[in-house]
Amino acid sequence: MKKTIILSALSTLALVGCQSDEAKVTDTSNAQANDITQTKRELALQLSKNYVDIESTLRKEITAQDTSIAVSEFVEQQPLSKFSQRLEIADEQIRSWKGITQYADQILEVRLANEQMLAAWQQGKVDPLFAFEPSGDDEQWQYIEAYDVYGQIHQLDVYQLPEVPVLVVDSNSSAELKAGLQAMRSEMRKLGQTTQVQPYEQDRNAKEAFSTRASSVTTSPIHTTQLKKIRLADDQEPWISGKAEIYALVTGVNPSRDEPALDLVEMPYLDYDNQDYYPNQIIIHWSRYRWGAADIVLMEQDDGTDYKKLAKLLVQVAEEVLKAIPDPEVQAYAIIPQITNKIIDAIPDGALTNDDDFVDVYYTLMQDTSYVDHLGAGVNAVVTLEPLTINPTRP
Repeated sequence: MKKTIILSALSTLALVGCQSDEAKVTDTSNAQANDITQTKRELALQLSKNYVDIESTLRKEITAQDTSIAVSEFVEQQPLSKFSQRLEIADEQIRSWKGITQYADQILEVRLANEQMLAAWQQGKVDPLFAFEPSGDDEQWQYIEAYDVYGQIHQLDVYQLPEVPVLVVDSNSSAELKAGLQAMRSEMRKLGQTTQVQPYEQDRNAKEAFSTRASSVTTSPIHTTQLKKIRLADDQEPWISGKAEIYALVTGVNPSRDEPALDLVEMPYLDYDNQDYYPNQIIIHWSRYRWGAADIVLMEQDDGTDYKKLAKLLVQVAEEVLKAIPDPEVQAYAIIPQITNKIIDAIPDGALTNDDDFVDVYYTLMQDTSYVDHLGAGVNAVVTLEPLTINPTRP
């Protein structure tokens, strides 16, 4: 997916003061993405050379029920070996680059590149290849590098699925994203934001949970908007990319003071494009936003992200927009797209998805309003949103 800056009919403010910081974050992100790719390349080579020692573990753990294995499994078997030490150092370094060391104990894993390879893997008639996802824009990839069990390198087609099993050295994207959002929340709160992270797991019993809390704290109903359905466009992702990890950034203005309101929403179910998902997930809590209006930016993670630096940048550019407006009440919710556009503009190339973490954006969503099969401004996502009022539990 290409990064497209969606400009609203409203003029986006030119904030020169932030541009140098945005460039620094982009440069850092690109450099870290290259470092992480190089680290995974080295690990793929080491795994291929150690295949005889780890084959039994790989075959035991990679099954139809779970097509990945944490590298910590290898470390536990031979904790004192140089190979295990290299795995531990690499995992720690990558978590440090991403700014999530204190939120995740380990994230590296080895996964089967595609479920269609499972039969060939289980038959065991051919040795696997060990690969890693290249850095940069996937449309510029010329081939996928992979090592055989003798340490020899092969060049695989970017889009044609290989006939042999391919094991990919990668991060556990779900664990990384959960840790990354917590790191962003922590950094945003240090900067004075009251950012919340909405975990998807809690939404399964959201109505009961919020009703219980409402009855003990206030008699007022809780007004929310619920994501009933979502679908991403088919974007022809390369076979090595695996599942997507999407999250949402809800943007608006604080109801009690002239500051931006930024919340994060986990969307761990949104694995693949061209498929409908029905999460019934609460995505906006209206008590947190002025004028009953908010925007939603859909984003996808990738290797170059330093979540702490990204959080700091997003807060900075959002605050700069409001500082440039002497009386926000005059423009009212017309301010919100200006904040959102500046955030999209500031998202560093290389930060998340193959030089592109921006997926789509929904402008000026209103409280108590339904949106059925509603296209995003980038025409890459379709959602159905419904208002949901949660009343206090009756005695």
